[in-house]
Amino acid sequence: QVQLVESGGGLVQPGGSLRLSCAASGSIASIITMAWYRQSPGNQRELVADITERGSTDYADSVKGRFTVSRDTAKNTLYLQMSSLKPEDTAVYYCNYSYHDYLYRYNEVWGQGTLVTVSS
Repeated sequence: QVQLVESGGGLVQPGGSLRLSCAASGSIASIITMAWYRQSPGNQRELVADITERGSTDYADSVKGRFTVSRDTAKNTLYLQMSSLKPEDTAVYYCNYSYHDYLYRYNEVWGQGTLVTVSS
């Protein structure tokens, strides 16, 4: 069974930077998409950024130019470099992988979330 563990969250001042990581354990034959979502109190979970198996990336308009998604394919690890952070970026950040297992079944898995707080 695949599990995802996020790390790197914390408290940062406005204008600061943080780097989130998402490490996978378990058997993954091939990853389809790796993504970061976030959810703040009273709001729905929203897509922040994703990267496909071919390396194509996509970003929410609110983070374009400030956040960068990347991956280490050998380690099945996902990263989110966040810069010029704003108070409205405060949220719990979740990683999500969609992948095929070795029986070529489609699977989707979520991490437990890591809290990012942007405040002075």
